[in-house]
Amino acid sequence: MAGKSLTLSGLAAAIILVMLLLSPEICTGHDYRDALKKSILFFEGQRSGKLPPDQRLKWRRDSALRDGSSAGVDLTGGYYDAGDNVKFGFPMAFTTTMMSWSVIDFGKTMGPELENAVKAIKWGTDYLLKATAIPSVVFVQVGDAYSDHNCWERPEDMDTLRTVYKVDKDHPGSEVAGETAAALAAASIVFAKRDPAYSKRLLDRAARVFAFANKYRGAYSDSLRQAVCPFYCNFNGYEDELLWGAAWLHKASKKRVYRLYIVKNKEILRAGETIHEFGWDNKHAGINVLISKMVLMGKADYFQSFKQNADEFICSLLPGISHPQVEYSLGGLLVKSGGSNMQHVTSLSFLLLTYSNYLSHAKKVVPCGQFSASPALLRQVAKRQVDYILGDNPMKMSYMVGYGSRFPQRIHHRGSSVPSVVDHPARIGCKEGSRYFLSPNPNPNLLIGAVVGGPNVTDDFPDSRPYFQLTEPTTYINAPLLGLLSYFSAHA
Repeated sequence: MAGKSLTLSGLAAAIILVMLLLSPEICTGHDYRDALKKSILFFEGQRSGKLPPDQRLKWRRDSALRDGSSAGVDLTGGYYDAGDNVKFGFPMAFTTTMMSWSVIDFGKTMGPELENAVKAIKWGTDYLLKATAIPSVVFVQVGDAYSDHNCWERPEDMDTLRTVYKVDKDHPGSEVAGETAAALAAASIVFAKRDPAYSKRLLDRAARVFAFANKYRGAYSDSLRQAVCPFYCNFNGYEDELLWGAAWLHKASKKRVYRLYIVKNKEILRAGETIHEFGWDNKHAGINVLISKMVLMGKADYFQSFKQNADEFICSLLPGISHPQVEYSLGGLLVKSGGSNMQHVTSLSFLLLTYSNYLSHAKKVVPCGQFSASPALLRQVAKRQVDYILGDNPMKMSYMVGYGSRFPQRIHHRGSSVPSVVDHPARIGCKEGSRYFLSPNPNPNLLIGAVVGGPNVTDDFPDSRPYFQLTEPTTYINAPLLGLLSYFSAHA
């Protein structure tokens, strides 16, 4: 075997086949098109502000119509991040970036759902444009999280503090500004042909926000610690978001200045660190995969180190040879430490699938020590994770609300668990909602398409609201799923 590069075989292949292909939980197939439709519909349940006439999730109503007024600005719209009623800019921007990347790479197979996916992106970018309307200022949060979390009430009744938080020259926030720039730049690609004027507006704003993030460097977790921590505290530094923002601006604008920025700053901004993670806080793996596409196309040898990093990342995820910080449950679920494990499952699976496509077009494989992993293997690993979410798991349940015959009924979500305005027009106050939180009954309002935090390494799942790390959905769990489900709906 010495001196030869093999496709994953022998013991490594056996482990992967057992974990990914021969699991007794695997069923005959899934309706990925139906799951895609529902995963996009979920975002309508997370909308804040005045809802449009074509709102399809009818139990939701207008909410937070005065957001921003205390600061003299209009910050209505956008998304609630999860099961609460706060608008956190950092995860909202990442969600928008990932929805855009899903459409850029997989929009061609979305069929009639492409229009709904684009609408979901625009709901995010319209808000981000409002949040960045003032030069050298980014409004990064609306709502006092402590006040909000002290109540269990639907967003339509919300009377908690809607405090506005911002970063500026004196209170920098390079990570949230960098991610916002990335979101605006990525979305500009989505709208380039659909709405050129809107696309230009997004790209121009992205460039301005990135310049601010880069010039006034600092972490919003320092500037706004009491407001954003421990909720969306930045544990990974702001350097990755600067590279991430530059990478998307380079992809969207093709401008040499961003290529030079990436090459010049890749060491200073630690491009190769912690590459076994990808999510709202850590962009390293995403940066390397995104930039590697140009290397694999033979257009950017100066980015070769990013491809090497991407290869290392891919190897770190494969069952049997994975990084110590990446586990697989006996049921085949990719597991990382911390809460809301499905956020890791969907984002890392998205990168596996995306990179497999880049490799396929270039007719390349990934070197993993004495083995090499084919694009087909990467796709199989990603597909196994998607199938686990949709029901191929020891609990024999879907972790997407409304998909399949068995799915979570008591998700940790205020709007879903409290009777809707349609069924209960009278106001339900802050503490009045507690009885719905504690109720053993299923949620009265189906948040269709919501994917919950899901099980951990034990594969167990208690369908109970108080277990928020397991039963709370988030926008950034769903966003990468758009691309995954789109691909598998056409290549099942």
